[in-house]
Amino acid sequence: MEDRGPVLDIRTYKLVAGKRDEFDRIVREHSLPMLGRYGIAVVAAGPSLQDDDHYVLIRSFVSPDQRREQLERFYGSDEWLENYDGPVMELIEAYHTVVLPASGDRGLTPRL
Repeated sequence: MEDRGPVLDIRTYKLVAGKRDEFDRIVREHSLPMLGRYGIAVVAAGPSLQDDDHYVLIRSFVSPDQRREQLERFYGSDEWLENYDGPVMELIEAYHTVVLPASGDRGLTPRL
């Protein structure tokens, strides 16, 4: 991906059945404050309104390079690895990440 400016990082999680409330608690009480301490902007986070097993985290970054650097620092930190990596991953069945330009210059008009 070329470093052309701001990007959105959209991560969806398929959680282990019955574990969404625990995952949400960890995100709200620990992950979101930690992301803030690492300078990572969270646009939105929360459980799906459509079903009981999905969750979304949307983050924004100044550039793809900044995204890579900040996420490497965050997920490689002692705090994450020692306290959250194992417990969080046990709650996740699968996840998928999509990164796209944050600018609206794609000629798309949102419809509400």
